[in-house]
Amino acid sequence: MKAIRDLIARHKSGESVGIPSVCTAHPLVIEATLRHALAQDAQIVLIEATSNQVNQDGGYTGMDPAAYRDFVWAIADRIGFPHARLVLGGDHLGPNAWTKLSAEEAMAKAEIMVGAYVAAGFGKIHLDCSMSCADDPVPLAEAVIAERAARLCRAAEAAYDGGPEYAPAYIIGTEVPVPGGAAEDLDELTVTTPEAALATLGMHRELFVSQGLSGAWDRVIATVVQPGVEFDHDKVVDYLPEKAAALSAAIEPVDHIVYEAHSTDYQTPAALAALVRDHFAILKVGPGVTFALREALWALDAIERETVPEAKRSGLRAVTLERMHAEPGNWSKYYHGTGAGLDFQLQYSFSDRIRYYWPDPQIAAAQEKLFANLRERVPPLPLVSQYLPNVFAAHRAGRVTLDPADMTIAHISATLDAYYGACHPHV
Repeated sequence: MKAIRDLIARHKSGESVGIPSVCTAHPLVIEATLRHALAQDAQIVLIEATSNQVNQDGGYTGMDPAAYRDFVWAIADRIGFPHARLVLGGDHLGPNAWTKLSAEEAMAKAEIMVGAYVAAGFGKIHLDCSMSCADDPVPLAEAVIAERAARLCRAAEAAYDGGPEYAPAYIIGTEVPVPGGAAEDLDELTVTTPEAALATLGMHRELFVSQGLSGAWDRVIATVVQPGVEFDHDKVVDYLPEKAAALSAAIEPVDHIVYEAHSTDYQTPAALAALVRDHFAILKVGPGVTFALREALWALDAIERETVPEAKRSGLRAVTLERMHAEPGNWSKYYHGTGAGLDFQLQYSFSDRIRYYWPDPQIAAAQEKLFANLRERVPPLPLVSQYLPNVFAAHRAGRVTLDPADMTIAHISATLDAYYGACHPHV
């Protein structure tokens, strides 16, 4: 995808520019991302789906890659966002969704998935084979990870039938953080060593070239490393530039490749800007934006409780908790509290496992009723100030209406402001 390769080329030439990568399948978050880009006149927007969200079997969203593409395009069309400025990416594309199968079975399914992403027009492909399958040792040897990445790259190249301008750009790397944040408590992270980062690049380059993938290697734009950022249920490990100084310097002489930083959710604006400056030019964010979505919905639920008669209320918050308790599959491996402590984790954990539940029909119906109630009874400004102060300020400035969807989008956009500022420091 030439647009994103050109941006990386600008960074490699000395400009401190980057791009946020918003990983989500929620329509309000996607709309917020595109509306924010329109307001900022951003020329490229990168939205990604993960292999667990979207795959040929439907993932947890029920969408295959073509369906997800059409889903995002429909939102873009509704708000007037040009397709030409939108890059779709596939995150953690590999055997992650099928690790209970043998390696051969899982990789065969991963090849189909990667091909489907490329055929659907996804321009940024993260080749991630870092996870062990049912018959693999733990951890997986780096050479095996690289060999499997090359195998998936061949499948991707075979699925592409367009011109060179739109050929997929690739992300590689073996030090890949857990999707969605750490499952256990964190104290301090070990930053990837320069030697490890360069060895990973060298190993992948040799494999790609030896397997006839030299053209694809020229389109590798980033490698995933650990710069020392992560979050767990209730803590954030902040970026410390001095700890990543040697790692940052190591990538400078490497042609056409920067670092991709995962788990940048909840980093401060200053930390995000420092990451981009230090060549972590692709900033991945997922739970951070859906956490903002939940904050907005809970605030609207609180406003509803103060303005709508009890018999007419949606009870969104109560309905969501009830459904999460009834269907624990998406959180039971991560949250181990009981009683009120568990309810706290279900709602407020930074890992935001609640994001898996928004498509639930009962929760979706409660959200629709909440929005309908707040359209019928427009929230009083003092309550907007109380529960959504950023939205209140934006409304007073004439940028946001008091429609509940607009208020939700505005609250999510406040999170995106930090990413835009980090990636466009001179705007």
